Amino acid sequence: MTNRNIHVQQTRDRAVEDQHIEIVERKGLGHPDSICDGVAEAVSRRLAQTYLDRFGTVLHFNTDETQLVAGDSAPAFGGGEVLEPIYLLIVGRATKSHQGEKIPAETLALREARSYLGENFPYLDLGSEIVIDVKFGEGSGDLQKVFGEDGGVPMANDTSYGVGHAPLSETEQIVYNTERRLNETLANDHPEIGQDIKVMGKREGDQIDVTVAVAMVDRFLEGMAAYQNAVDRVESCVEEIAREYTERELSVAVNTADNIEEGAIYLTTTGTSAEQGDDGSVGRGNRASGLITPNRPMSMEATSGKNPVNHIGKLYNLLSTEIAGSVADEVGGIRQVQLRLLSQIGQPIDHPHIAEAEVVTQGDVDGEQINERIAATIDDELANVTEITERIIRGELSTF
Repeated sequence: MTNRNIHVQQTRDRAVEDQHIEIVERKGLGHPDSICDGVAEAVSRRLAQTYLDRFGTVLHFNTDETQLVAGDSAPAFGGGEVLEPIYLLIVGRATKSHQGEKIPAETLALREARSYLGENFPYLDLGSEIVIDVKFGEGSGDLQKVFGEDGGVPMANDTSYGVGHAPLSETEQIVYNTERRLNETLANDHPEIGQDIKVMGKREGDQIDVTVAVAMVDRFLEGMAAYQNAVDRVESCVEEIAREYTERELSVAVNTADNIEEGAIYLTTTGTSAEQGDDGSVGRGNRASGLITPNRPMSMEATSGKNPVNHIGKLYNLLSTEIAGSVADEVGGIRQVQLRLLSQIGQPIDHPHIAEAEVVTQGDVDGEQINERIAATIDDELANVTEITERIIRGELSTF
C-alpha cells in the first residue's frame, strides 16, 4: 500500500442507529437552495466539457456563488400568476480566453441554466417568470499547473477537508428516497405536485416521524377539496415509501402549516417557493450525501459549482462519500464508517494530509482484523482519484 497517511480506528461512539435522537433533512429539487445548487453544477459541467472539447483539458473556473432572489406571486385554484419574476444570478470565475482563443463562458452559462431549468421545472415560464443573469470574473489559464498538466495528479487548491459516511441509516434512507420518488414518480402522474418538496425526518427511539412540505401547483387543482385529496395522496405515498426501509413505528405529516379554514395553504403557481418569499444560495442546502445530517460530521463547503479537478471542497466531499460506501459494501462486519479526508494546499490530491476512518463494527467482529482491508480500500480509491473528476463532468455524481 502506498503511504497515503491512512488511519483506521474503531470508535467507542454509538452508531447513529443506536442514538436515541436522530434528525435528517433533505431539501428537494425545487427548493430555492437546491435550484442554485442544480444550476451552478449544470453550468460547471458545461464549462468543464467545453474546455475539454476545445483544449483537451479543464481550465480554471468556479460557479459556486450562484444566488436566487425570490419573486412574488398570487396563486389561485385553477391558475394564478407570478407578479414579480424570480431573479437568479450565476456568479463565479471562468477562463474566457486561452491560447489566443476567446471562450463565450457567460453565454454558455446562460444557455445551460435555461436548459436545466426547462428540463426540471415544467411550470416555470422561462420567458417571463424568472430573470437569469451571469457575472463571471476572469479566471486564469496560467493556473493549469495546479490542475495537473500532462496527465499529472492535480495539486490541492486549499487546505480543507471532506467528510462522508455509510451506510445510510433507516431514517436517512426514508428522507432521501421520499423526496426523490415523489419528484420522479408520483409527480409524473399527478402534476399538481410541484418540485419544491422538503422532507424532515426525526427518529426518537423506535418512533420515526416524517414531515413533508409539498408545493402544490394551482392550475391543476379546482378547489380546496382537490387540494386536500392531493395532500392525502402524498401522505399515503410517503407511508408506502417509508415502509420499504423500516419496521419501526412511523408517522407521516404533510403540509402541517396549512390552515384550511382560513384558506392558508401551500399553493404555488410554478411549483417552487422561490416564486414568493424564499431566497436561495449555493451550499446552504444538502451536503454531498444529498442530505443534511446533524448527527454526523459535516463539511460546510458548497460542493456544487466548484471546479471538479482540484477543488477540495468538491472533490473530497464527494470522494469521502464514495469511499465510505465502498468500505461499507466491500468489507464485512461494519455497522458504520465515517471518513474524513484532509488536504494540504499545493500537495497532490491523491495523497491527503490525512485520511481517517472511524468504524463501528458489528457484534463480535474483531475490528483490528479488518483495519487492513479498510485501509487498502481507501488506498485503492485514492489511487484513482482523477476518475471522480471524469464522473462529475459526465453528470454521474449528484452534488446535492
